Amino acid sequence: MATLIVITGATGSGKTQLAIDLARRLRCHILSADSRQIFRDIPIGTAAPTPEQLRQAPHHFVGMLGLDEYYSAARYEADALELLRELFATDEYAIMCGGSMMYIDAVTRGIDQLPTISPEVRSRALAIYDSGGIEAVRSELQRLDPEYYAQVDRCNHKRMVHAIEISLEAGVPYSTLRTGCTKERPFRILQFALQIERDELFDRINRRVDRMIELGLEQEAAAVYGLRHLNSLNTVGYKEMFAMMDGLMDRPTAIARMAKNTRVYAKKQLTWLKRRPETVMLPPDGALERILACLGL
Repeated sequence: MATLIVITGATGSGKTQLAIDLARRLRCHILSADSRQIFRDIPIGTAAPTPEQLRQAPHHFVGMLGLDEYYSAARYEADALELLRELFATDEYAIMCGGSMMYIDAVTRGIDQLPTISPEVRSRALAIYDSGGIEAVRSELQRLDPEYYAQVDRCNHKRMVHAIEISLEAGVPYSTLRTGCTKERPFRILQFALQIERDELFDRINRRVDRMIELGLEQEAAAVYGLRHLNSLNTVGYKEMFAMMDGLMDRPTAIARMAKNTRVYAKKQLTWLKRRPETVMLPPDGALERILACLGL
């Protein structure tokens, strides 16, 4: 039976190289599950696979969209499933690698059927945040969908804005459209995550941020500064660089804040993993051999 191997874990844990090493052993393709690496022109800040890494194994969903293009987990579900159908016609294995947990859930569990958000509704929902900040978003979501408001991370404005979009577009609360049912897939799914001690992980993240600065993250951010209002750039790394360019913080503060916010993001990823008992946690040493053993190879 065709098998999708999921390799995930916190940012900075070494997922990319493990996936490449495994793909070379299995002679299969890699599907990136990263909601920012899918965009062009920002490879440094998104830690996208390098040209050398891309040459080592065929990759999909890396650098395929312009920064101004809209994309979502629902579209990723449809696109990834179609690609897997094509790959599994000839290949026994495929690898999905990344840390965007909504993208992983979209393929492994499925997303509820939700309405397509019109540009008008998207603009209306974003205007709530732009004009009133996160407090205005909280207030509107509580009005539209008090049930979802009671359980959502109320520090995650993007998730709340998304719920507002759906509620406005559908004309009913977002919570009424969420079934929580896992969809059946016509292939086997094996999920693995690299597990690193928190102190070591945070040290890796700090060093990764320093390395991004050395590679030219500031220049990369400056090149897209005029597009900073786009959702594709509303992410860790670029937000801090843009704040520095706007004079809201100095350079050392921006770099330190970027490292801190990346560590916060990693904590959220680890929390997600705790709620996924189907994911096999692996130490970095010997991870490749452990996965191969699970495959009976």
